[in-house]
Amino acid sequence: MKILAIITDGFEELEAVGTIALLRRAKLDVDIACIDKKQATGRYGMILTDLINWNDIHIEDYDLLLIPGGPEYIEEENNPRFLSIVKSFFTHNKYIAAICAGPTILGHLGLLKGKKYTCFTSMNEDFQGEYIDRYVVRDDKLITGRSCAASIDFALEIISALLGETALEDIKKEIYY
Repeated sequence: MKILAIITDGFEELEAVGTIALLRRAKLDVDIACIDKKQATGRYGMILTDLINWNDIHIEDYDLLLIPGGPEYIEEENNPRFLSIVKSFFTHNKYIAAICAGPTILGHLGLLKGKKYTCFTSMNEDFQGEYIDRYVVRDDKLITGRSCAASIDFALEIISALLGETALEDIKKEIYY
């Protein structure tokens, strides 16, 4: 299974790096792409370099789109290409995993309609779905997380969805969860 994480300046470090680290620990193939450049500076100054320029990606190669939260969501939500990638994953019934502010992008696109989801509580609007006040909510191929505090549970839910319960239990044991 191959995962595409898209970030840009302002990404929430714990949600991005923590999640990606656990996914890679589970031997999942994660590519990190950046909007229009090869590096991104996180909300608290962490700089990720040697990122894939998203002009070089082929979305058909990926099984899951990872959308970390943070103030970056504003730039993403205002970027037509980013929105087209999100819509493509949704219409092709591929996994989408979004955490914190990330699910609000999905909500504004109408992709949470009729779905169970969570997001950063104060950013919840009437997305015409069912908001669940939990760290992580999975509704078929949609995985949402509430906040950076949910990063481990969020990553574990992705691992469970993509690799199954045995892989999930192995990772939990490995990190003493």
